Amino acid sequence: MYHVPSTYQGVTAGMAVLVLLSEFAMLRAPLLRSQVRLYAFQSLVVSGLAAFVAASKHIDELYVLAGLSLMLKVILVPGLVLRLLRDADTDLAGSSVIGTASAILIAIGVSAFGFFAIGSLHVSSVSLPTSALAIACAVVLVAFVLIILRTDVVSQAIGFFSLENGVSVASLVVASGLPLIVDVAFLFDLLVAVVVFGVIMRVHHMRNETLSTTELDRLRG
Repeated sequence: MYHVPSTYQGVTAGMAVLVLLSEFAMLRAPLLRSQVRLYAFQSLVVSGLAAFVAASKHIDELYVLAGLSLMLKVILVPGLVLRLLRDADTDLAGSSVIGTASAILIAIGVSAFGFFAIGSLHVSSVSLPTSALAIACAVVLVAFVLIILRTDVVSQAIGFFSLENGVSVASLVVASGLPLIVDVAFLFDLLVAVVVFGVIMRVHHMRNETLSTTELDRLRG
């Protein structure tokens, strides 16, 4: 006998799918500003998901997490990256190691692997359906594909930032009741990563007049 999903499960699963679809959109976006805006949209969905879980499950700490995530990942981080792009006067993403179609096929493969691998674990959660954890794993894996295949520092940074969004969705599934200080620690880790990537972007562009990492790849022994 089939179990009919509740409205809550449908809404949360739908929001998790939006996070994954935005990750695929980042992978195929040819412009850096488009990637940044997609990351802001993805972060907005993650913040909305946290607020929805907080309202539905009466977990007040998640309201604070949603607010901090909104300010940091939707407003501050995209604003800083867009300012760096304006200073660099470039907007074209670095070419992929392989074609866009092949990259999408690889992303579909790794996301399917992550979805079915997590689904076979039968993880239970009081806050989100298990499918959300599988989708979060798929987001992390596709983010790795973006980091590995794109040859510019901005795309790699956006891939790293979006990977953290996948981890945030996973934490809502398995650890939504953790103390607030633990959740905030993840956001401060992201802030440190933003500062590091920002310095790398600026210094790399000043020295090479490009955001491509092709020259850096040639330094590997």
